[in-house]
Amino acid sequence: MIKKMSVNWHLRQLMASQDMFQTSDLLPLLAERGIHLSREQVFRLVTQPPQRLSMDTLAALCDILGCGVEQLIEVVAVNEEVHKTGTTATGTAAPRARRTTIRRPGPS
Repeated sequence: MIKKMSVNWHLRQLMASQDMFQTSDLLPLLAERGIHLSREQVFRLVTQPPQRLSMDTLAALCDILGCGVEQLIEVVAVNEEVHKTGTTATGTAAPRARRTTIRRPGPS
């Protein structure tokens, strides 16, 4: 069994604590640190946890917000366990789908 992990992304809350309520507030601050992202990229960065994040961007965000990585990203274990694909809860192989045959109506 695989233990599923999740990430809580606290960028929006940390921005609010610094009186930054617009995603565009980050653009010039990131640019000052050599990070050039589009408005859309910054919007996605603020509104949802990123799947990939460069170390330079992470360091810039921590510097801008005056926080550590552990305040920005919280890794949590989800209580449910995920089973590997292809097996059931008992560990046996899942039943296979049966192949069907399509018969066209024709003269009888």
